[in-house]
Amino acid sequence: MHPAVNVAFQRLDGEKNRDLPLPRYMTASSAGMDICAALEEDLVLSPGAIHLVPTGFAMAFPDGFEAQIRPRSGLAVKHGIGIINAPGTIDADYRGEVKIGLINLGPDAVTIKRGDRIAQMVIQKVWRARINVVDRLDETDRSTGGFGHTGR
Repeated sequence: MHPAVNVAFQRLDGEKNRDLPLPRYMTASSAGMDICAALEEDLVLSPGAIHLVPTGFAMAFPDGFEAQIRPRSGLAVKHGIGIINAPGTIDADYRGEVKIGLINLGPDAVTIKRGDRIAQMVIQKVWRARINVVDRLDETDRSTGGFGHTGR
């Protein structure tokens, strides 16, 4: 049994979006819940295009958690569709409609239809940092070695 946190979903414009499933786990061991597009009409994403796609829902979950919005691997590998700010973070105090910033990184235009699974959402525990200002940091084997420094 996986640990669980209560997440409340509100279907926005219930009459119009009744046909869309709310986020859900597709298998018993899925880490992320699939999210569907709540588009009014088909969206053609040209190569390089970015579009904010509505989902038709808002949500609430306890303080101390976040929702991470991540690309779906099938869309990414097959079509080059990603999320422009992946992973996107939804904070515990946000109550507006969840929208997904899709980007087409592939060579061809891709059509997104109403109800297509466009992203996945993972609920994560958030740790708040306690900020300590110091005069000196401890030394490590890497120390100030930059990007790629640990590659051998």
